[in-house]
Amino acid sequence: MLKPASPDIAALKSLDDRLRFLSAWTIHHANHVRDSADGLKVGGHQASCASMTAIMAALYFHALGPNDRVAVKPHAGPVLHAIHYLLGSQTLDQLQNFRGFGGMQSYPSRTKDRIPVDFSTGSVGLGVAITAFGSLVQDYLTAHGLMAEEDRGRFVALIGDAELDEGNIYECLIEAHKHDIRNCWWIVDYNRQSLDATSQDRMFERFDEIFRSCGWRTVELRHGKKLKGALAEHPALADWLDALPNADHSALLYQGGKAWRARIEADLGKKAAAFLKAHDDDSLAGLMSDLGGHCMDSLVEAFDAARDDVPTLFVAWTVKGFGLPFAGHKDNHAGLMNPTQAHALRDAMGVTPGEEWEPLAGLGGNARSAVEAVLDRTRITRTKRDRSFGQLSVPAIPAPQGEEQSTQAAFGRILLDLAKSGHPLADRIVTTSPDVTVSTNLGGFVNQRGLFKRRDMADVFAAAKIPSAQKWSGTNKGQHIELGIAESNLFLMLAALGMSGDLFGERLVPIGTLYDPFIARGLDSLNYGCYQDARFLLVATPSGLTLGPEGGAHQSINPPLIALGQPGLRHYEPAFADELAAMMELAFRLIDDPAGESTYLRLSTRSLIQTGRTDDMWKDGALKGGYWLKEPGTGAEAAIVAMGALMPEALAAWEELRGDIPGLGLLSVTSPNLLHRDWTAAQAARWSGRRRPSHVEQLLSRIRPGAGLVTLCDAAPASLSWLGGVRGNRVAPLGVDRFGQTGSLPELYAAYRLDGAAITEGIAELLLPQTAS
Repeated sequence: MLKPASPDIAALKSLDDRLRFLSAWTIHHANHVRDSADGLKVGGHQASCASMTAIMAALYFHALGPNDRVAVKPHAGPVLHAIHYLLGSQTLDQLQNFRGFGGMQSYPSRTKDRIPVDFSTGSVGLGVAITAFGSLVQDYLTAHGLMAEEDRGRFVALIGDAELDEGNIYECLIEAHKHDIRNCWWIVDYNRQSLDATSQDRMFERFDEIFRSCGWRTVELRHGKKLKGALAEHPALADWLDALPNADHSALLYQGGKAWRARIEADLGKKAAAFLKAHDDDSLAGLMSDLGGHCMDSLVEAFDAARDDVPTLFVAWTVKGFGLPFAGHKDNHAGLMNPTQAHALRDAMGVTPGEEWEPLAGLGGNARSAVEAVLDRTRITRTKRDRSFGQLSVPAIPAPQGEEQSTQAAFGRILLDLAKSGHPLADRIVTTSPDVTVSTNLGGFVNQRGLFKRRDMADVFAAAKIPSAQKWSGTNKGQHIELGIAESNLFLMLAALGMSGDLFGERLVPIGTLYDPFIARGLDSLNYGCYQDARFLLVATPSGLTLGPEGGAHQSINPPLIALGQPGLRHYEPAFADELAAMMELAFRLIDDPAGESTYLRLSTRSLIQTGRTDDMWKDGALKGGYWLKEPGTGAEAAIVAMGALMPEALAAWEELRGDIPGLGLLSVTSPNLLHRDWTAAQAARWSGRRRPSHVEQLLSRIRPGAGLVTLCDAAPASLSWLGGVRGNRVAPLGVDRFGQTGSLPELYAAYRLDGAAITEGIAELLLPQTAS
């Protein structure tokens, strides 16, 4: 890592002031100057920005290098944009359109903002945790020869102290310790205030214990140089301030010097007389707000002293709203300065009215020259990086052979065949799983390719000649990252791996497996990865009531509905191995396609007799979301619509009923997600004058308008029942809408109306009105 230039503390302080003003003025302009079409408060977080400006000035204009990656505290987004505005890499138009349509985003967005944003933030705590996984991906790329050692960077998270209440941070911290992560800085803006209240007292000691136990160095920046010097001369005052409750500290900061004086006199009496005599009220207020997170000397020294690869937690004490009229007030989280207050801040900063947007307004002479010199030598990346696609060669993926097989078993065989093939794609695959590697059929791939460990790890059982199907040794060339049982970590790991092309210029093929019902445990992190357009393959298995004897919460119900509404993620639920092979091949291509996305495969442990194919005509429809497994007759009165592991019941019912119902068809839905997405897109196109039929409309046009549909899925019935709205078909929805129980599949299918009898009853109910008429 490059050594930073010698700091110009005065220039960095000037930049701190400029960031505080520009971030505050950006929010002020959006709320009080810009025309409002709807009259709604635009919002913003002036106080949360103000507590971070010194930290970010020291970091961006001194400590960071071009290969460092930063996740910025969500509410400090305007400070990040102000930094790039000073560097010439953000436009005035974007600042003036904060939270407006097409303008800079409310929170830093990797895909939506025009400036370089390494990690999107906004879902609290996730931007913190992903930096640890990003560091692990960097180690992986370096170990595999895909990244030069000298190109490595540091991963930095800027954290609001309230974010430290988020459990995902501690799940990540434990996992990071297991993998011996390095090159991480987490910098806490310890302003001791959250949205609703002041923080609990003495939490720093708890953070210190937790992080140190996980191998982190902890650095507390509590007092600035001036306050530290004063306290050294007055030990009684130092002890008193150290014991002062957080709420009292914030209130005194808001009330100012007179209140500090009265409280110190009341609590310390003669012990503080000499100290108080040396300061008037204004200087006393300034001294007591000289905290480490606002002291440029302290920040620069701390950052320069931690330039090795030891992960470091900096706890920087700050004042929420520092330098603003509501500094320290417990209600200042979403507080906004009124125009009078904003103008007073402008005047105090020496900014002439009308020059508020001038980057270096208020600076002249030597001060301006010094700031310009610091800006010129700032080493961060100033332009948004081009996204890296077109790196992967994807071979044809053949379906595993076998008359009877489950999609879960087929998945494992496909990966194992790839691992053995020597194809370049296999070298880019990175698998990961939260302690369910074996039970999700990744074991064969791991046996072939090994665990990724920074330090060699022997297979003790193999060395002792103890028989085991898992022959796992760990080296820095392994391709499987084994995680503990924390699904949030899985999705953050997939997100970090899935952004490797964008962050490092080398695209990987991440494949993560977990049990289908446990998607919900990490759903916020999955959404976070998709929001950043990270590319990965998510394999969830086993799924549904079909899991059988496990029962209860292990039987998933709603993941297809989750996928139905999740942007950036396509869901497939194959019934047969050849469908799965085609979907995996496409998923690999989508990872490396600028217009692509991530893929979620919902698989099953149930072995099905494979269907005979005479051609590949089915494949295009299967990849679009559905195809006629049994073609309907022209004007058919009814059709069975089925998905995934319940295809045998659908086929058996079709065989039983086709003689009685002329033209009865069987529609295999492989992706309700894609069918629904395409249908709504076609509707939107028609509204704008571009008429085109959706795939599902073309499929259902084969049967009579108003014909009956029995929909069958091992999931919530709503996963497929919406098909009735496409062309006005009447629907008998079969599925699972309550928690399951243990039992054999025939027993469970009968109890939850997923069997042939239920299909027959559904068809009869749909056709009865026509028969009666």
